[in-house]
Amino acid sequence: MNSSAPIGVFIAPVTPLQQNCTVVWCPATKKAAVIDPGGSVDSILAEIDRRGLTLDQIWITHGHLDHAGGAAEMKEKTGVRIEGPHPDDQFWIDGIEQQGKAYGIPEARSFKTDRWLDEGDTVTLGETTWDVLHCPGHTPGHVVFFNRDARFAQVGDVLFQGSIGRTDFPRGNLDDLLTAITTKLWPLGDDVTFVPGHGPMSTFGQERRSNPFVSDQAMAGRNPSPA
Repeated sequence: MNSSAPIGVFIAPVTPLQQNCTVVWCPATKKAAVIDPGGSVDSILAEIDRRGLTLDQIWITHGHLDHAGGAAEMKEKTGVRIEGPHPDDQFWIDGIEQQGKAYGIPEARSFKTDRWLDEGDTVTLGETTWDVLHCPGHTPGHVVFFNRDARFAQVGDVLFQGSIGRTDFPRGNLDDLLTAITTKLWPLGDDVTFVPGHGPMSTFGQERRSNPFVSDQAMAGRNPSPA
């Protein structure tokens, strides 16, 4: 991004699951945060250094191994704080090593966060401030990071281009996910660009028009839950 942009962003897909590890930074201070370091810790740190940035924090959207499995290693190598996710994902964090064995990622490890996050919290990076939204459904403790000035969100596995997060994992809930998307993400504005946990970027407006699971048309045709 150019120097006048409110934030800087680069994306580094990691793990065999091609999770979009996202590095964001404050252009004024060059302080950076890594969102969801699922793996490839050394290469991410090398790219941060190559760009002349200083790693300041690690932010976690949720406790699945492809998003959080490298957080412990990154903290050990840099000493920076880990912020997030919501405490309802503690059981997922505790199970990262077991997840790693199941998915052939033995280096994935559990971690201890320095700060749990919840709806209405903010995280500060240099001169930038990010809103935290608690968006359960894919996991119960999933959070989203939103920068209002840049009209940018990192939504983890809540929403994708043309799809939504899986809800068949333990403590997943489709109704919770749809509610989070429509009542917390959509009001932020159709112009918001987002990075999903996997796959290409999109905008909330595009998904409201065309996403077969959560477009305005799809939600209008969804039967209301019985009283």
